[in-house]
Amino acid sequence: MWQSSPPGSIYDYIRVASFSIGPDGLVDHWSLRAAEMFGLSAGEVRGMDPVEALIPSELRPRGHRKVAEVLDGKEWTGLVPFRIPGERFAHGLAEVYVMPTESEHGERGALCVAFDVRALRRIETDLASSQAIFGQSPFGFLLFGTDLTVQRANQRFATVFGGTAADHQGRTVHDYLPRQEADRMTDALRKVLATGESVTDLQIVGAVPGGSERRHWSISLYRVHSGSGRPVGVAGLGIDVTRRHNAAREAARARRNLALLDEASARIGNSLDLETTARDLLDVAVPGFCDLASVDLYQGLLSGDEPPPGRPAGHTAQLRRVAFASAVSDAPAVPATAGSGGERRVWGECCAGEGGGKPAHVGAVHRYAFNSACAKALRTGRLTLVPGADGGIVHSTLVVPMVAHDTVIGLVQFSRAKGSEPFGERDRALAVELAARAAVCIDNARLYRREHERALILQRSLLPPGDPEAAGLDIACRYLPGNAANEVGGDWFDVIELPGHRTALVVGDVMGRGLRAAVAMGELRTAVRTLAQLDLEPAEVLSHLDEIARGLGAPSPRARTKGPELSEVYLATCVYAVYDAVTRRCTFANAGHLPPVLVEPGEEALLLDVPPGMPLGVGGEPFEEVEVELPEGALLALYTDGLVESRDHPLDEGLEAFRRALARSGRPLEDVCDHVLGTLDTRHGQDDIALLMARIRGMPAESVGDWRLPREPRSVGRARELARDRLAAWGLDPLVDTVELLVSELVTNALRYGEGEIRLRLLRDRTLVCEVWDAGFVQPRRRRARAEDEGGRGLQLVGMLSAGWGSRRTPRGKTVWFELALPDDGGAVREPTVDELLDMFGD
Repeated sequence: MWQSSPPGSIYDYIRVASFSIGPDGLVDHWSLRAAEMFGLSAGEVRGMDPVEALIPSELRPRGHRKVAEVLDGKEWTGLVPFRIPGERFAHGLAEVYVMPTESEHGERGALCVAFDVRALRRIETDLASSQAIFGQSPFGFLLFGTDLTVQRANQRFATVFGGTAADHQGRTVHDYLPRQEADRMTDALRKVLATGESVTDLQIVGAVPGGSERRHWSISLYRVHSGSGRPVGVAGLGIDVTRRHNAAREAARARRNLALLDEASARIGNSLDLETTARDLLDVAVPGFCDLASVDLYQGLLSGDEPPPGRPAGHTAQLRRVAFASAVSDAPAVPATAGSGGERRVWGECCAGEGGGKPAHVGAVHRYAFNSACAKALRTGRLTLVPGADGGIVHSTLVVPMVAHDTVIGLVQFSRAKGSEPFGERDRALAVELAARAAVCIDNARLYRREHERALILQRSLLPPGDPEAAGLDIACRYLPGNAANEVGGDWFDVIELPGHRTALVVGDVMGRGLRAAVAMGELRTAVRTLAQLDLEPAEVLSHLDEIARGLGAPSPRARTKGPELSEVYLATCVYAVYDAVTRRCTFANAGHLPPVLVEPGEEALLLDVPPGMPLGVGGEPFEEVEVELPEGALLALYTDGLVESRDHPLDEGLEAFRRALARSGRPLEDVCDHVLGTLDTRHGQDDIALLMARIRGMPAESVGDWRLPREPRSVGRARELARDRLAAWGLDPLVDTVELLVSELVTNALRYGEGEIRLRLLRDRTLVCEVWDAGFVQPRRRRARAEDEGGRGLQLVGMLSAGWGSRRTPRGKTVWFELALPDDGGAVREPTVDELLDMFGD
């Protein structure tokens, strides 16, 4: 065995054989290693001429001469080719050292030592290769011994860590790395030395001598063996990957920033609420971008004031903290030191309010001191980086103004705690982008809130105040706005008192939402009131409303001059009903609205069969009227679709549920309204709800005086007599003189200017109403009489003495009426002044 020598010997790497030649020039001793090298046993060689046995025939003459010279006492060294045992055609080359010997009898011989030249050449090649790799490598190369000390270092390593390569012998990794990293490296060396398992890409962080920059190295370790397989150490190859690490970190930051921007696009701005948008911003930023963050908005912005253009002075305007987020559990307990102007420096002096003190909490209103970084950022509209306070948990804060449409609306602060990476240029750009996106969304939310509040004010102002009163009706109404997250709608209802103790009941809904729908609703409601005062029939009222609705969306003349513009279509549904308390009859007309519901005493709720017609704004279709006699005590309900329709159930189910909710309609009317709203699903928040309910209370017969008079002069006196008697029966004696005078004037006018039979009617309810009917269609007109005129002053007198007067068309003529307050209600007969009487007759 070639490995019989002690471990670590040179003979582990080279092949050496020996033999001897006797005085006769023949082989007399042949070692086992010679037999193995040359492939000849001792029995085969002993007693043979070595030249004949080992040397090729063409070299034998020279070999004989050399052997003779050796036996004469000369040494010889040379290369001798030989055939490699076991390989038929392969030849080896041995370097033979022949040394003369002398026996005790003076006989001369020779000792021959042979080295396998091929093994020596392989060792030379390996040494040259190792030296080239080790010495010329552009990477740091170390060879650690079994005691984990440096046995050898290459020049590249010495260039980085100083000194010469020899200066590093005997050192350990603790001489180069921080303790924690050195312990990791030592553990890895021990493991490789013990197991033989290589380690690749071990990431180590440290610094070179005289430098403060953190360097990153990728270390590969493998165990080194001797020729006998004995572990002799660990080789380590170190590659500086700082640039690669920084590039990867920058790429990771870029990916993180893109992911944050993508998340911000998806999450910020989904709500039209300022506070919710601010919280969404912080949900994106913490902890993905920073450890602590807060949002401050100008108090005026939150209270609905219009922000001034440009950048307000940061030290004068109040701000409110609307959102705060932290990934640090003890963030509120940040140690603080006095800042400029006495302001406490918490989170880089920016979270404290005016005059120092604790940081502002969510909902708190505060100011920033003039010299603070936050006030400066608000004034300049530029990002500011503020270092953290000594001893605090924050190492830096980005103070970013929130700018929307060149106007600063608030401030967002991003802070990183100690231990986190400092903010870089990419982080600054990302912070500005996040703040800008949130600012635009918050400004949109502000604009929406402003429009929403204005629309609500407009909408509420157009609804009847409180519980309206009407002759012959008990009225109860409810209006429920949609969810606060939704826009206002165009629902409305109205109760309009008409002459003759009649009442117009209206419910409508403009299709669409927002301020435009609310404005359209207001215009339609005003139009309804105007048309109602003209005392038109319900179908006529809806026809006029249809024309008005079609005109609402027409572009203005000014818009036409600027270029073609499409008209915006406004559609609305409406039910218009006129109830006569004397006859208890109600006339309905419908423009695409849901049918009214009638509940007669002791009966189930019934949907009235009123032809629906087309919605207002469609045009081209006439509206039909339906007259219904309503029994005493019946319940009439008008409503909008928000009460009975939602995405959760179809309209038919909603109507059926509404009918069931009205089954017990005998209770007080207010309780009926509450029961309906409590029973139906009215909290879906999808639409506004308008509910108008009326209980029929017809005027009793004893409160009505109705007479027909022939068309003759004596009817004037008869009318005065009938009116006087009825007022006396009602106990209204204080009104007799005034009523006689005014009745006389109206009947006289009917005789003079009217046609056909005359009808006189007195109605006593909350007021006293007198009506004079005739078949003429010419409406009376109040005019100023000249001094020489004998007539023309009757209507002036009616206007002076009555609380109100007017005329209306009827299907068969006209009605002229006046109204007086009852004495029991504190009303007094108005006496005309002297100036008014003189004015009637001129100068």
